[in-house]
Amino acid sequence: MRINSPRMTVIYNACNKASRSLIRDFGEIEKLQVSTKGPGDFVTASDKRTEKIVIEELLKAHPDYGILSEEVGVINKENKDHRWIIDPIDGTFNFLNGIPHFAISIGYEEKGEIVCGMIFDPIKNETFFAEKGTGAFFNNSRIRVTKKNKLINCALATGGPKSDSPRKENIFEEYTKISRVVDAPIRKFGSAALGLAYVAAGRFDAYWEWELNYWDVAAGMVILKEAGGYIEFLEPGAPTSNKRNVIATNSNIHEELKGLLIKKNIE
Repeated sequence: MRINSPRMTVIYNACNKASRSLIRDFGEIEKLQVSTKGPGDFVTASDKRTEKIVIEELLKAHPDYGILSEEVGVINKENKDHRWIIDPIDGTFNFLNGIPHFAISIGYEEKGEIVCGMIFDPIKNETFFAEKGTGAFFNNSRIRVTKKNKLINCALATGGPKSDSPRKENIFEEYTKISRVVDAPIRKFGSAALGLAYVAAGRFDAYWEWELNYWDVAAGMVILKEAGGYIEFLEPGAPTSNKRNVIATNSNIHEELKGLLIKKNIE
């Protein structure tokens, strides 16, 4: 692993330690306690356990740093200049159904900007990471986005919306329209973090999803940018929420895909 900075080392150690219990839990899915937070939102005992381990490791290294995490919310909220952004299991629905496509996502925010991050897939043992100005990496290899400049034959992926989304009724129309234009099926994998990581690594040419939380995309933002990609947040998200609509691409096809996705073109 080409991890040369203290902060990236802290993130990697937190991911590595948390992944041990996560892998064990994945092998015993039927024994997990599962509850719901809302329509389409699940939380398992493993989410909480993974988050606890990650937070303990991060606070051990920097006790005064702020933390924004999916389950516990905000820690050390007075420190807004140095903050960890955590999603303990991005792809919980996959996880609790025995589908090996989920990840631990940790980003580090400094004065409002994500400057480094890691997306760790414990089942496949795949690590995507980047630090501002140093490039993006997959395990030991440098990664770059694809160079495709036409949507035709591009590998496109998406996610959502959840069952309580105001976009739910027209989402199939959206998929059908874009699939028809690009003459290819659209993939839906169930993890926004890995979706962004896959664009950065050239596995996908683009990924979009509506109404994502900050912790879903924080680490992926810096990884994608350092790989030469482009990410944009469209407004507004869901009513009365802080969620955002996200388009992430190799940059070459960004405007073309955005033109298909903006609301006036899909209603």
